[in-house]
Amino acid sequence: MRRLNLKKGEIIQRPGDLNSKVYHVVRGLLRSYTIDAKGKEHIFMFGPEGWVVADNSPVEVPVDLFIDALEDTIVRVVEKDLAKETPNVAPLMRRISVLQKRVILLMSASAIERYEHFEQTYPDILQRVPQKMIASYLGMTPEALSKVKRNRLRKK
Repeated sequence: MRRLNLKKGEIIQRPGDLNSKVYHVVRGLLRSYTIDAKGKEHIFMFGPEGWVVADNSPVEVPVDLFIDALEDTIVRVVEKDLAKETPNVAPLMRRISVLQKRVILLMSASAIERYEHFEQTYPDILQRVPQKMIASYLGMTPEALSKVKRNRLRKK
């Protein structure tokens, strides 16, 4: 296992790469995302301290996701080998749980429910990422996110 110091904006994985790695975030913030044919960015997940970020493609298959640093970040890099990941089961299980809930929310929840889930899942990064990235993660426009937040404030 090696440590990697990343600068803000540094891309550590691109779609098409082979032999992708598992990144354990020690300090900082990663994100994984895709860019569609129209050039629109879609954020798959954020990875703050204590989280794991990886593409789920098998090692021999080209990956689908970009992974980059949103802040200066330190990661532990592990080869994609489940046997090596055994000591790190808790972060992996959290990642799987968050992704499952996210898919269900994107399929069935209202915009406000998706935002509230984001607040609960990532309470420490609300002020660390731009609103346009939060909107991308939630599958809405930045304008729709602003409206959701305004409506929540009015109801409180």
